Parts: sequence; C-alpha cells; structure tokens
Amino acid sequence: MGGPVETRIDPATFRRITEIVYRKAGIVLDKRKEALVSARISKRMRQLGIVRFRDYLRFLEESPEDEEPVEMLNAISTNVTHFFREPKHFVHLAGWLARWQAEGQTRFRLWCAACSSGEEPYSMAMMIREHLSEACDVRLLATDLSTHALKAAREGVYTAEQMEKVSGFLARRYFCRKNTAAGSFYQVIPAMARMITFARLNLAQMPYPMRGPFDIIFCRNVMIYFDNHVRARLLDECWRLLRPKGYLVVGHAESLSGQLSQFKSVAASIYTKP
Repeated sequence: MGGPVETRIDPATFRRITEIVYRKAGIVLDKRKEALVSARISKRMRQLGIVRFRDYLRFLEESPEDEEPVEMLNAISTNVTHFFREPKHFVHLAGWLARWQAEGQTRFRLWCAACSSGEEPYSMAMMIREHLSEACDVRLLATDLSTHALKAAREGVYTAEQMEKVSGFLARRYFCRKNTAAGSFYQVIPAMARMITFARLNLAQMPYPMRGPFDIIFCRNVMIYFDNHVRARLLDECWRLLRPKGYLVVGHAESLSGQLSQFKSVAASIYTKP
C-alpha cells in the first residue's frame, strides 16, 4: 500500500476483471474498453487505498458478494441519462395511457428496467400524472444495477442543468425549487415520488423476482451492453412479465431484429406482445 495508484492495468488482470463483470452482470467489456475499466477501477482503488490492480483483483475476489462486487459494478456501469431522453417514446406513452383509460382501464403497472439516477422514471411519472385520472391505481417499478444511481434516484434532487429538458410548466408542477449558496436545485414532489418503487435488479440474473404483468416496460439503452445470449434471456423475461397487447420500449440504438423474439414491431424501437 502507499504511493500513486497504477494507471495501466495489466492484460491478465483486465481479462479476469472483465470475466467477473460478465459473470455477475452480463456486461461485455472487450479490449476497446481497457482505458474505461482502468480509469473507473483506479478511482475505486484510490477510495480503498489500493495501489496495484492485481491487489484490487485479489480484494475483489475475496470480498463477500454483497460488498466489493457491488461497488465494482457501481464503478463499471454507465449511467448516462436525462429527462425525456428519446422524446417520441413519451408521446407514445401518453397516447397509450389516454387510450386505455378511455377504454375503461383503471389499473396500470409500468416498469422502467434501467432507471439510472431517476430521470427516466420521473419522466414516465410526469406523463402518467398528466394523462391519467388521479382515481387510477398506478404503480411504477424502477430498477437499476447501480446502488449509487438508485440512491440519487430515490433522493430525486436535480440541478438546473439536469432540468433543462423539463418544460417550465412541468417543473413548476412536479418539482419544488430550492435556492442555496451552491445554486438552484429541484426536488421531486412527494406525490410523484410515492408512485415509484426503486429497487436494485441485475438484469443478467434470471428469473426476475417480479410477477407482473406490466402494461408497459421501458428497457432502453441497456441491451447494448449485453451479448446475444443475455439479450435473448432478458427478452424472454420481458415477454413473461408483459401483458398481452402491452408495450416494450427499447432504445433507438437497439433492435430486436436478429433476436429469436416473439415480440411484434409496431414502430421504431417499440414492440408489442400480440
């Protein structure tokens, strides 16, 4: 111990860490991700006072499953998000909710499968509150692999910069603005926060503990980190959990083409269970 933390990871240690990441989370990290892994693991090493990558690997392998492996996946996982990302999906969401309510549906269950720091499920919640009667029975499950991201999501506090994609009307209606010496912050109102249940879920570990059925599943920009084997199993679970005529929404950069999936495409990156 002591001294500066290594900046380059040796090939054997890199290979072993990527094997652990794949086994635990299904995330594929090839040689092109070596710099990313080095940077993120070295940051974690500095927190622990560990200098050499091989010593960190030993520490990782000797730690209980619910301790350093969780922190390592927190460090490795990518949490890029913002409010109303890929906005057409939210237009579709509003339309589905309004149509189902007009048809007499009063109970709604939705799942945000990779919620990151909360912007996506809170965007979904705003559409729910805008387009469904308060008398409706609505629950939104939001899950993520990262405990750090989930902590931020539960807190529901965002900077003015993070709020740029939220209209002034929605910001005033669903957030409380707080001015501090550090700047302006926006806190999700309790009524909206109560709609959402946040929970840690590893999408690579099947079967999932939920029973469903869900009306809508948002599983966006997460399959890009998996190989076809994990993607196929994830889609099988989404099929099991989605009700007939419900909708699965994936990221615009993702497609189910080439996957042995029973889902039917209804629009770009949107699928239904016939």
